[in-house]
Amino acid sequence: MSNNYWEDEDEDQESDVPLQGDDLVKKLRKAKRADEKRIKELTEQLEGFSKSQRERVVKEVLEKKGVNLKAQRLILKDLEEVNEESVNNWLDDNGDLFGLTKPEETQEQQLNRAALRQQDVVAQLGMNPDKAEDLLNRVMNAANAEELTQLIQGN
Repeated sequence: MSNNYWEDEDEDQESDVPLQGDDLVKKLRKAKRADEKRIKELTEQLEGFSKSQRERVVKEVLEKKGVNLKAQRLILKDLEEVNEESVNNWLDDNGDLFGLTKPEETQEQQLNRAALRQQDVVAQLGMNPDKAEDLLNRVMNAANAEELTQLIQGN
């Protein structure tokens, strides 16, 4: 039993004859060309998948929004990174070219917004319950009109 670990490397060679300089260089060049060809094929395949994925994302967003699919060409030319958010942003900026308008707020949304504004006003200008209770007690316990007037003017 030998401790020769080079047997595995030798299996790749086509013959048992050791290669000379020119033969070795030819084999290396041939292997390099094969690798470059494979890299080119894989790169083309990746680019094809990337293009297909970009087109699919844009098409889905356009269909959701009800926009003419011809806009896809412009979007793909303008955007480098294509995802749903970037396409939506592009449509927000350029949607008027295709007759796409931002949807107006519904009446319910307007009412909700008004209610939130009201809550903000109350929260900013209102007084806390402890202070209101204290003021009420002082008004109720006022002995005369002068004390009542002082309370009103003081607050």
